[in-house]
Amino acid sequence: MQTRLSICLYSSDKHLTQLLTEYLSGDRYRLHIIDQLKDLVPFLQEHSETIDCLIVRQEPSILPLFNQLYEKGTLLPVIIFEEEEEPSASSVNVDPPTFLYHSAEVHHQTQKWHEIQVIIDRAITKFLHLGPSCFLNEKFSVSQGNIRAENNQGFLLLQQRRLAEKLKERLGYLGVYYKRNPKYFYRNLSPEDKQELINQLMVSYREIVLNYFNEETDVNQDIDQFVNQAFFADISVSRVLEIHMGLIDEFSQQLKLEGRSEEILLDYRLTIIDILAHLGEMYRRCIPRGDLLFDLLNQID
Repeated sequence: MQTRLSICLYSSDKHLTQLLTEYLSGDRYRLHIIDQLKDLVPFLQEHSETIDCLIVRQEPSILPLFNQLYEKGTLLPVIIFEEEEEPSASSVNVDPPTFLYHSAEVHHQTQKWHEIQVIIDRAITKFLHLGPSCFLNEKFSVSQGNIRAENNQGFLLLQQRRLAEKLKERLGYLGVYYKRNPKYFYRNLSPEDKQELINQLMVSYREIVLNYFNEETDVNQDIDQFVNQAFFADISVSRVLEIHMGLIDEFSQQLKLEGRSEEILLDYRLTIIDILAHLGEMYRRCIPRGDLLFDLLNQID
């Protein structure tokens, strides 16, 4: 049995809601309709790990809505239906915002509602290709002081993996999640961005090592986040080993100063083996297979 995609629909336009409901009522989708704006954010927060796409109609309350979703750390594919407007003289020289929530959102004309199934696929695919460091509306990042940026990036990667697995089950397509954007590869970053990325990885790896043998901590989620970040940045295995050895050397010096044995550090060989096993599997699965000639992007673009 094919896995259905879970769609959340919010619109104050009852006619549009009825039309979309009829188109999305088959076996391919599980549709959740929210008719009160006040109920939308709590619903999405509660079902953040199961909703595959959000569909909303452009209206004044949309921007505050996206702000709330960002503050809650809720990231998911988004389709924004908007009315086609004739350009006015006063708006000719006004540049519209690049995006309202994240750079993978899809804007679509309400008059073309019948294309919704294709647009859902497009929104999900764009979301899966979203780079870990480029998805937030800049004004959100500035106004919030980047407080939630790291958590949101981690949730983004986990959400992308979950969606990819669902697409793999529903479409039999293995490659869509693993199509990375070379623009965000470590080797293509500026020197400043390279250093920032390595610093982030070092901080994350330190937390993994410190909590690796702590049964009360869900270190697997931290490992997933670290591996995903390294994978999307095309970080080499040797670079990860450098991060590991640098941290172990730091711990070794500290133990020597305290007059303690360094033998405990041998146990953390398990940590790097675990990390490299996960990362190696990611790289292995990103290698195109000869029978995967079907490309989802060609189907929906």
